[in-house]
Amino acid sequence: MISHSSHQPPAPARVFLSGAPGTGALAEHVLATGHGQWWTDRAEKPRVVAVTCGGHALLAGDPSAVTPDELAPLARHYVDTSRRFVPVLEAAFEQLVPWEQMLYLHRAVAVAPRVPRGVTVRRLTPEDGPALAALDPSMAWIHGSWEGPAALAASGAGWVAVRKGRVVAVACSRFVGSRYEDVACATSPEERRQHLALACVSGLTADIAARGRLAGWSCSRDNRPSRLLAWTAGFRLAHEYVHHVAGPVSPVSPASRSAAAA
Repeated sequence: MISHSSHQPPAPARVFLSGAPGTGALAEHVLATGHGQWWTDRAEKPRVVAVTCGGHALLAGDPSAVTPDELAPLARHYVDTSRRFVPVLEAAFEQLVPWEQMLYLHRAVAVAPRVPRGVTVRRLTPEDGPALAALDPSMAWIHGSWEGPAALAASGAGWVAVRKGRVVAVACSRFVGSRYEDVACATSPEERRQHLALACVSGLTADIAARGRLAGWSCSRDNRPSRLLAWTAGFRLAHEYVHHVAGPVSPVSPASRSAAAA
């Protein structure tokens, strides 16, 4: 597929720009922030369009207009698309795993967090870039949709819990849309079960409301801790859907054979 500038979406991209919640806000996030990439099957009058950011992808158009090999840029992404694209995606990748997702919206009053002594919960500032870069490796995914810790720190779209100068929990708007902001959070493994993520999420959702938007929360049906945290933070289930986890490019595809030969 052909790549396009994040700030110059191809004409068919309007199919994504609908003010949708959850990962549906991905396209608006890419357009507004410049983080991410647009893709089409051809430069003139494209029939298939995709947008990628932070390991997620939206895909739309005519599945018959694209070959499995052309979908290689979507490898190792969580792909949201219609069922019509499933056969060509299955042919493109070694694995294509359906994953049941739950979308929550912030509708209720959150349980008041009890932050332990010695921890400060506050908004992110641009000066927090180095601290975000030093996060526990299990938390590094949190700044993926901002393409790095410095951009997330400068975004004004996050809250952190800090202990002795070290960021031990963070909540941020993973995808910022015109109507919704999709919330993500992460906590250092040794600091969990202390209401730190809840405190960060509570601060962030208040900021999102002040911006005139509604906070959303997306997680796997199997992720019980995330579902429980969402409920405790005032989120309520709005929608269930399935997206697909794309593995590496299929070894029988031309793209895979070319990479092996190189």
